[in-house]
Amino acid sequence: MTDHCALLRFHGDIRRLLDPGSRHGVRTPRAERLRARETGLVRYPALRSASLKDAIEALGIPHTEIGSLRIDGVEVDFRHPLTAGTTCDVFAQPMPEDVTAPSLLRPEPFSGVLFVVDVNVARLGTLLRLLGLDAAPPPDGDDAAIAALAARERRIVLTRDTALLKRKAVIRGRLLRAAAPEDQLAEVLDHFGIHGPFAPFSRCLRCNVPLAPVPKADVLHRLEPLTRIHYDSFHICPRCERVYWPGSHHEAMLARLSRLGLLRSED
Repeated sequence: MTDHCALLRFHGDIRRLLDPGSRHGVRTPRAERLRARETGLVRYPALRSASLKDAIEALGIPHTEIGSLRIDGVEVDFRHPLTAGTTCDVFAQPMPEDVTAPSLLRPEPFSGVLFVVDVNVARLGTLLRLLGLDAAPPPDGDDAAIAALAARERRIVLTRDTALLKRKAVIRGRLLRAAAPEDQLAEVLDHFGIHGPFAPFSRCLRCNVPLAPVPKADVLHRLEPLTRIHYDSFHICPRCERVYWPGSHHEAMLARLSRLGLLRSED
């Protein structure tokens, strides 16, 4: 190690996110990127007053993906300065990630598992709400609006946007590795240790608001003729007033969840 460098040693699946050249605003040559991801070792210049959070995020990894940090074996927080001649071990979030447990990096625990889902993984949000999980759609506006909602309501940000998760206001999040919505759903449930039981069709698939039962007579004027004849149980979203009933689309979505192993056959 040179006199003016610190050694960052990355552990776990965060290695695959490393992009050493990103700190210079350029894409790292493929060979260098693969070498860093294979070894997990990066020599980082410590020529200015930079925190560990600054250095790690400059290498392409959002702070939300980090579970703990150790400098020469001693646990430290994100604000710890990067010092030449030291070795920093950077560990990925544990599996499952317990957002209700305080840690040195995140001393204020969340009260439960609530999500806000970025527009780039909107179909994942629909699947989470289908299961009855609290997964708010993104608010109107830019990334700042998502980060503000996450901070205000103590929500976990789900996204494939690295820049969003690097925002200071975002405390908890997951940079989704999977591309397909069903694979993303499995990734989220596994990462956060969510095993059910689930409450399918208890939330509005658009708004995330819990549904309320509604008398058939109150929505009769909104129903198609065959729906009026064959169905008697209805729910409504108090916000957008979308009406739900256990029709063929309802059954198809439940069958989809059953194929994914998320519901018992009797559900």
